[in-house]
Amino acid sequence: MINQKHDLLSIRRQCNILGIWRSNIYYNAHQSNVESTLANEIRDLWVEMPIYGYRRITAELHRKGYDVNHKHVLRLMRDMHIQALYPKPKTSVRNTAHKIYPYLLRDLSITKPNHAWATDITYIKMSQGFVYLTSLIDLHSRFIIGWGLSNTLDETFCEEALSRAFQYGKPEIINSDQGSQFTSEAWTSYLIKNNIKISMDGKGRWADNIIIERFWRTLKHEHIANFIKIHTFLRLPE
Repeated sequence: MINQKHDLLSIRRQCNILGIWRSNIYYNAHQSNVESTLANEIRDLWVEMPIYGYRRITAELHRKGYDVNHKHVLRLMRDMHIQALYPKPKTSVRNTAHKIYPYLLRDLSITKPNHAWATDITYIKMSQGFVYLTSLIDLHSRFIIGWGLSNTLDETFCEEALSRAFQYGKPEIINSDQGSQFTSEAWTSYLIKNNIKISMDGKGRWADNIIIERFWRTLKHEHIANFIKIHTFLRLPE
């Protein structure tokens, strides 16, 4: 290995001993700097527009004057473990055979803890696939009462999360979407048995459950994403 600050041997002498061209030393250093600069530019573009994939990032780099092809950009993005954010897997699939309950929270003034809870399911992308997270949030305190993780979308993990949440109290109302996990006989009968009113978002009305949707956005984009990609956000030395 060449030591550019050797006290006794000059770079030329070290190259002669190793049988390599002196120009290779400076070429490799230059290439390393170019790669780091390009990688940092890609990272900055992706942080600004996380929906961009390697082709759109390549187009943006061309506009900035970089002479680079999409294969090179794709390789660097893979090395940095970054990729475009894309639509999530469908976590709420309605079963038309299940009963749908009305939405009870419209114009309702929620005045105390355990007045109304909301629940939903989201996904978390892992290196080998997805895991699914369900949570229950108190709509007055905005406190997460219970949660559960599963690698499948069966209804059991939602019921287990609900059972654990009951250790802290029981709400008057629980609101959910119309996904099959929350319209199932097991879920609805469990709520009825515990004297809890069932509320469901209108079809396509994601805003009816806006508080837990905001919680998902904060959790995934600010906490989980930062944890998984912590090394990605560190700039490379130039």
